Amino acid sequence: MPTSTIPVITIDGPTASGKGTVAHKVAEHLGFHLLDSGALYRLTALQAIRRDTSLTDEHALAKLAEHLHISFTGDAVFLSHENVTDAIRQENVGNTASKIAAFPAVRQALYGVQLGFRKAPGLVADGRDMGTVIFPNASMKVFLTASVQARAERRYKQLIAKGFSANMEDLLMDLKARDDRDTNRAIAPLVPAEGAHVLDTSEMTVEAAVAQVLQWHAAIGKS
Repeated sequence: MPTSTIPVITIDGPTASGKGTVAHKVAEHLGFHLLDSGALYRLTALQAIRRDTSLTDEHALAKLAEHLHISFTGDAVFLSHENVTDAIRQENVGNTASKIAAFPAVRQALYGVQLGFRKAPGLVADGRDMGTVIFPNASMKVFLTASVQARAERRYKQLIAKGFSANMEDLLMDLKARDDRDTNRAIAPLVPAEGAHVLDTSEMTVEAAVAQVLQWHAAIGKS
């Protein structure tokens, strides 16, 4: 099957909109591969923090991104055979990832890596520019959103459940700052892709959001 004919569902949206969980469950239901593009930027950020790389050195950060040894096994994320699933979900790593994602060289370094996830029978790709930049010809595009308050509450619960300390006011401030960076950056800003289904998950359960995405996907075959 030519790569260009392999179906792709893109699920974009801001932090804690639920896109990661929804993407995972949709991929699982359809038997598709999964790309968590945000994890690639978080892995780059984690490596930069560990190596004390300057967060203003675009060239050095891009080099780090190019030479990451990444693998995904189920829900687990590995960096050079080390399970870093929880490490990359810490707030300082997420904030760092948001900052370095604004660098064109870093985005370019990860561009080919992301395209490589498109394999038969299909791919569900979640991130911030999956439908606008990485897979502009995706068979279906979804943009998940939610209020900042709802997203902060989700992040709080996630962090506490994993044993991390969390403060609601700090989370709200961090999310607002991250939203501002992501939506106003010059390269690949966070916006719904043309023709994307927009879904507000503020008052929705994960199950309801997944059901809606699968319903939209089923409708494609009937059109």
